[in-house]
Amino acid sequence: MSRAMTGQVSAEAAELYERFFVPALFDQWPSQVLDLAEVADGDDVLDLACGTGVLARAAKRRVGPTGSVCGVDMNEGMLSVASRAEPGVSWLPGRAESLPLPDDGVDRVCCRFGLMFFSDRQAAVGEMARVARSGGSVCVVTWAGLSETSGYAAMVQLVDDLFGTEIARALAAPFGIGTPAALHDIMSTGFEHVAVRRLEGRAQFPSIDAWVATDVHAWTLRDMIDDDQFAELSAHAHVRLREFADASGRVTFPAPALVAVARP
Repeated sequence: MSRAMTGQVSAEAAELYERFFVPALFDQWPSQVLDLAEVADGDDVLDLACGTGVLARAAKRRVGPTGSVCGVDMNEGMLSVASRAEPGVSWLPGRAESLPLPDDGVDRVCCRFGLMFFSDRQAAVGEMARVARSGGSVCVVTWAGLSETSGYAAMVQLVDDLFGTEIARALAAPFGIGTPAALHDIMSTGFEHVAVRRLEGRAQFPSIDAWVATDVHAWTLRDMIDDDQFAELSAHAHVRLREFADASGRVTFPAPALVAVARP
């Protein structure tokens, strides 16, 4: 799988991801995910595919001084940003398919918007089951399908029209699981008891320009779209995506998520 299809970004893109993507899409989820995982004071928590550590930082506050939080990601740029933001979390490089953790090592496993990028999802779910303690929980979040996320459906179509299928597929990769049944099937390879629910969310960008810049410069498209193409995309976006901006220019559209909670 290519870097784009596995969600791998450069160090500079990771910095921009934390600055722009986190407030636009990701700040809204940590509290809900930690609640569903039943993370409490004193728990040992794994944030798998932690990125810049948004959920891990929230978990650290919740578990208090008697608990612990470990963030694992294969992207060094993401971990560099995460470690500067919260030195109290143990940040470890590693692959979801081969976690650098012992058996039965954590009470709660949380994986937020990472499962769709794993090269072997079944192996990754098996690793989650291996490291989770009996009586704990595993909480995995993915995006709902692209057709349910109207802004990105339109953005992907625009990118496809301008630059072709390969780049469009990279932008659509986060929506690759997309249905409750698909998520349930993947999680059931490692757990007998799996419940999937939908959470309503919203994407929010200050402007169409900010939306386009974030998607290109703070994500895998950074290595796929050059400066001339970026200018072309920005110009077309003001026409093709204007329905998602209000009178002030602010962009907002639905961005629902799917959450699977499993019990070891």
